[in-house]
Amino acid sequence: MTNYFRRSACFCLLAVLIAANASAQAIRFQPQGAAATGQGNAFAAQADDPSAIHFNPAGLTQVPGIQAYLGTNVMGGSIKSKGPTGIDSRGDLGDSVSTPLPSHFYWTANLGSLGMTSLSSVTIGLGLTSPFGSNNRYLVDGPFNTAVTSAALPLIDIKPTIAYKISDAFSVGVSADIYTFASFLGEGHAEQKQMSSGAFDIPAGASVEFSGKGTGAGVTVSALYSPVRNSAGLPVVSIGFVYRSQAVVPLGGSLLINGTNMADASTNLVLPQIFTGAVAVWPVRTSEREWKMELDVEYVGWSLNRTLDIRLSNGATIPQPQQWKNVPVIAFGTQYRWLKPQWLPHWEVALRSGYTYTQDPVPDRTFNPGTISLPAHTLSLGVGFLCKDAGRFLGFIPCGGEALLSPKGIGVDLAYQEWFYESRAVTGNLNPTVDGTYHAFVHLGTFSLRFLF
Repeated sequence: MTNYFRRSACFCLLAVLIAANASAQAIRFQPQGAAATGQGNAFAAQADDPSAIHFNPAGLTQVPGIQAYLGTNVMGGSIKSKGPTGIDSRGDLGDSVSTPLPSHFYWTANLGSLGMTSLSSVTIGLGLTSPFGSNNRYLVDGPFNTAVTSAALPLIDIKPTIAYKISDAFSVGVSADIYTFASFLGEGHAEQKQMSSGAFDIPAGASVEFSGKGTGAGVTVSALYSPVRNSAGLPVVSIGFVYRSQAVVPLGGSLLINGTNMADASTNLVLPQIFTGAVAVWPVRTSEREWKMELDVEYVGWSLNRTLDIRLSNGATIPQPQQWKNVPVIAFGTQYRWLKPQWLPHWEVALRSGYTYTQDPVPDRTFNPGTISLPAHTLSLGVGFLCKDAGRFLGFIPCGGEALLSPKGIGVDLAYQEWFYESRAVTGNLNPTVDGTYHAFVHLGTFSLRFLF
C-alpha cells in the first residue's frame, strides 16, 4: 500500500506544478491588462494606468484621481505531439476557450484626491490578477495518460499597493502578493488527473486525481526614474526597475483513486523571483500626440523550483527533483497616441504593437505535456480609446460628469496576441511515455475597461 501511495502521489503532485498553464514559461501568465498586452507586455517603464499595480507599482504616482481598470482574457489554442512510436496526440486549454477566463481588476486612489492634500504624493491601490495558472486537457485514452489527462491551477494574486513620489523624477512603490484560490474560480483548487499504468497493484486505467489548495505570500518592490522630461513636465525618458520575490504556496488536499479518498497529500508550489529592468523613450510627446517605444528585460528565477517534496498522511516523504533553470524574457512594445484628434473630438486614441520572446525553463527530464513549456515568440496588436470631457461613451453615456460618482473619463482597451511556439523534442523523461516532439499555438484576446473619477 505504501508503494501504491508513493507511485500515485509522485505522478499527481509532480504534474500539478508543471502541468498547469498555457504559457511559454511554465505556469506563468503575463497578460494583465489590455494596454500593456497590446505592447507585448512591455509596460514597466510606462506604467501610467492602474495596471501599474502589476507591472510597476511605482508608476501609480502617474495615475491621477481615483481610477478603476478591469477586464479579462479570452484564450484558445492546442498542443500537438508525436511520440517515439509515431502516435499523435492533441490537447487543448480545457475547452475551445480556457475557463475560468484569466481576468484582472485594479483600483487606485491618489490620497490628495481623497481630500488629504498633505499626502498628495501618495497613491494607494488594490489589484486582483491571475499571473499563474490556467487549464489543459487531453484525451483520457491518450498515449501519455499515465502522466496527465487534465490539469487546472486557478491561482489568483491579491495585491494591496502603495506608491510614493519622492520627486517629480523619482517614485517608489511596494505591493504585497497574496497568492490563493477562490471558490468562484473553476473548482477553487489546483487539480491534476491522470490514469494508472497498472503498477503497484493499482488497477490499470484507474482514475488518479490530486486536488489541493493553500495561500502563500510574496512582495513586489519597484522604482521609476524619469531623468528627461518635456516642458509640460511629462517623461521623455523613463527607467523602471521591479523586483518580485519568491513565494511558496503550500498545497494541501486529497489523493483520489476512482473518486475515493485514499490519502491526504501535500506539497509546495514555488513561484519564482523576477527581476525586471525597463526603458521607455518618447520620440514624440506633445499636447496633441505621443509616440513611445519601450524595451523590458526580465530575469526569471525558476531555479528556485528545485524539488517537489511530496508529503503523505502516512508519514512518508518522496523527494522529487525538478531542476528548472533561470531564463530571460525580452519584450519590446510601442504606442502611438492621438490626444486631441479632430476626427474624433473629446477622445484619445492609441495604436499599439509589441513582441515578446520567452525561453523555456523546464528540462526534458521533468517536462509534462500538461503545460506548453516551449520557447515562444509572441506578436501583439492593440488599440485604445479614452472618452472624456463632452464625449459620450457608446454614444449616450456622458464621459465628463460632475456628480461625485459620475466618471470623468471612460476608456476601453483591446489587444490580440498570437504565441508562436518553437517545436521541442523531449527525450529521457521520468515518464517514458512523455518522450516525443511537441508543437503548440495559442491565440489570446484581451479586453479592459477604464474608469476615471
